[in-house]
Amino acid sequence: MGELVDRVDEEDLVVGVVERAEAIERGWLHRVATTVCRDPRGRILVHRRPDGISRFPGQYNWLIGGAAGAGESYEEAAARELSEELGVFGVPVRQVFTFLCRGEISPYWLGVHEAVVRGVIVPDPTEIDWYGWFGEGELLEAVGRGEFVSDGVEALRRYLAA
Repeated sequence: MGELVDRVDEEDLVVGVVERAEAIERGWLHRVATTVCRDPRGRILVHRRPDGISRFPGQYNWLIGGAAGAGESYEEAAARELSEELGVFGVPVRQVFTFLCRGEISPYWLGVHEAVVRGVIVPDPTEIDWYGWFGEGELLEAVGRGEFVSDGVEALRRYLAA
């Protein structure tokens, strides 16, 4: 059995539990939790996805995250993804907003969080090929070059407006 997620409706209310692959295949709404990682100077972590990865290979992103598991809150999923993808544990995440994202692969509810990351980062090489810290201006300039995960570009617009 694959990864189980909560299937949700247009109001982000749980209507069942399904496999994530089925939710994507059928276009069913589910939840994805992401985190904007800032360093103590306020810079934002930007990373490149490996070329061999199934979703958005070789593209850049400014969000760390993934699907929220069945019964898992956005905040729990965001903290779990930080530990899995960056090797960062015990960092508090603060939810900034959620929105219904009409994603490139499938639609989903996206929870965007923030966390200040101090200390050593140990990225999972199957998820992150490269990373660096960008100021907001540098990030906007990089996004303008068009090499970023498309779903993250919409989230960035909303994040900077929040």
